[in-house]
Amino acid sequence: MIPKTFKEVIDLGDGREISIETGKLAKQAHGSVVVQSGKCMLLCTVVSNYKQSDVDFLPLTVDYREKFAAAGRYPGGFFKREARPSDGEVLTMRLVDRVLRPLFPKDYHAETQVMIQLMSHDDDVMPDAMAGLAASAAIQLSDFPFECAISEVRVGRVNGEFIINPSRTQLAESDIDMVIGASADSVMMVEGEMNEISEEEMTEAIKAAHEAIKVQCAAQLRLAEAFGKKEVREYEPEREDADLEKKIYDMAYDKVYAVAKAGSAKHERSASFDEIKEEIKATFSEEELEDLGGMVSKYYYKAEKAAVRDLTLNEGLRLDGRKTTEIRPIWCETDYLPSVHGSSIFTRGETQALATVTLGTSREANQIDMPSFEGEETFYLHYNFPPFSTGEARPIRGTSRREVGHGNLAQRALKGMIPADCPYTVRVVSEVLESNGSSSMATVCAGTMALMDAGVQLKKPVSGIAMGLISDGDTGKYAVLSDILGDEDHLGDMDFKVTGTADGITACQMDIKVKGLSYEILVNALKQAREGRLHILEKLTDTIAQPREDVKEYAPKMVTTRIANEYIGALIGPGGKVIQELQKETGTTIVINEDPITEEGIVEILGTGQEGINAVLAKIDSITFKPVVGNSYKVKVIKMLDFGAVVEYLDAPGNEVLLHVSELAWERTENVSDVVNMGDVFEVKYFGIDSRTRKEKVSRKALLEKPEGYKERAPRSDNKDRGSRDNRGGRDNNRNKDRRRD
Repeated sequence: MIPKTFKEVIDLGDGREISIETGKLAKQAHGSVVVQSGKCMLLCTVVSNYKQSDVDFLPLTVDYREKFAAAGRYPGGFFKREARPSDGEVLTMRLVDRVLRPLFPKDYHAETQVMIQLMSHDDDVMPDAMAGLAASAAIQLSDFPFECAISEVRVGRVNGEFIINPSRTQLAESDIDMVIGASADSVMMVEGEMNEISEEEMTEAIKAAHEAIKVQCAAQLRLAEAFGKKEVREYEPEREDADLEKKIYDMAYDKVYAVAKAGSAKHERSASFDEIKEEIKATFSEEELEDLGGMVSKYYYKAEKAAVRDLTLNEGLRLDGRKTTEIRPIWCETDYLPSVHGSSIFTRGETQALATVTLGTSREANQIDMPSFEGEETFYLHYNFPPFSTGEARPIRGTSRREVGHGNLAQRALKGMIPADCPYTVRVVSEVLESNGSSSMATVCAGTMALMDAGVQLKKPVSGIAMGLISDGDTGKYAVLSDILGDEDHLGDMDFKVTGTADGITACQMDIKVKGLSYEILVNALKQAREGRLHILEKLTDTIAQPREDVKEYAPKMVTTRIANEYIGALIGPGGKVIQELQKETGTTIVINEDPITEEGIVEILGTGQEGINAVLAKIDSITFKPVVGNSYKVKVIKMLDFGAVVEYLDAPGNEVLLHVSELAWERTENVSDVVNMGDVFEVKYFGIDSRTRKEKVSRKALLEKPEGYKERAPRSDNKDRGSRDNRGGRDNNRNKDRRRD
């Protein structure tokens, strides 16, 4: 029996649609939908346990996977099975998680899983832009306690026109690539990269995306209504005690306010807050604390948050004593590590990043192999966040999702400033050594200086800043915080990171926690961020004003040349013998790629010594050398023969040609050694292929003046030639007769 299905269609314009369907697949999940645009299909399922977990947070897992079968491909590697998620999949998981998580009740602690799978791929549709829509639509069909429908869209701009969910081809022409997550009422998440746009342009792009999201949220509600919206499940909420909350608030607020106002350093401040908390807990017996569970700690943190926020709103002061627009002290250094190709240290307050740059050939490009996209990156950035950076001891179990996300943000901030003609593959690695507020923005700043230190000719330097927002919805008061601390990130209403040059924004990441944030506040916050970015940018350029003119002495030099495809085989040699020996002799790395457009070979030569690079270039010149008819070339005698001398072109060692004895001089030459000897260097004229001998012809005498009185030999007449041939033929016939007699 074919199950009954329910479907809603969303019009994207330009003949494109998105459909949301339920009722056919994965019916044992608590909610499931298939979202389709073109031939691209996503299956999303959601499940949440009915029993609360024994934790004080929401154990939510968002999982996004792309199946290789969706694109008619096999997984790469030895084992033909999808393995750990790629960085691209992890980034999509983060985009969805950041919007969903705040919409679950704070006291809902049931194990919850959202699984999104790419089941069918379409080259013209980017599936990550529909993942948020799929997740929210599936939740709307479930009985989860979830605040409201949301969706996510990608917005691009081509020729001044905004495009919702552009194709990859359109995105290549766009100066904006942003993913926006929102409900019908509020923008909640923004992430993307831009080509140095203004704050107002960025806001207009967010507005355009939000209008499309409103339509998608309405479609989800219609689908849920048609399907039969389930009653929200009941769950055991956290214990609440209003009297206890007030008691702890009264005990903690003034003390916390005083510590916050003192403007101390992170560890000193944390110790003072812990002391206040322990004093409050000491007023309860052990039995009372056990009976109350974690309520005392929970209410203390609420009082602490309120006091710190009030300090900023009332007095314009922050935890470390700064004003709202003030940036922490900054110091920078470049060329810190003696053996790397480029390095820098960026320290801002209690946040420090050490960045390194490594230069390589196209062989070191980062290969991307996903069902939805295959390609390579010749510029990429890796971000490491070890536990000691926050004074913690915890196990390291691979690269975290956070590290992938922060590294991607810094990479997007910088990649637009790498010149198109940069011959290198460039890898930047950021090691976060201290962290108390936006190590990703410290990574952008350190990365900029390290790239310039390495001699990468950045178009413009890039800086980044993390901003915060504290607002009071009742009074309308708000404060935008420049260069936020880690604590301010947790207690604020918005965490947004903005990177850019002096001329505009290159990347951003925003998580907005307050509903109904006005665009006016957003624009003001972005403009304050610009002032902070320019202040930080000045510190960077004071340290290193412009990129080094060349790479460092011990860093590899890269030279790129092109050769016709017909010479690639000769350069490689049988079994790679020529190129391998050449690399060994010159101490270089040689990479050859074919350009399908120009049908040429692109040869990359990487080496620390210019002498080795020059030797490779000379060998290539030798292999590809073609003399031009009528031109003169210097040659060297390398072999003496009875009938001439073998000479080698000086500009193309290894290219030899026979200089016939008749072309040595105008006078008759009996012995070759009468005119030239081994090792002699002189010029010859190139005449091309001789029509009689079918061999290349060069002449020394053609460049010499004829001797006085010299007379050309008269050519033999045709009759004489014929007679001589006839006589020769007669003699040959007589010989043949003699052989027959014998």
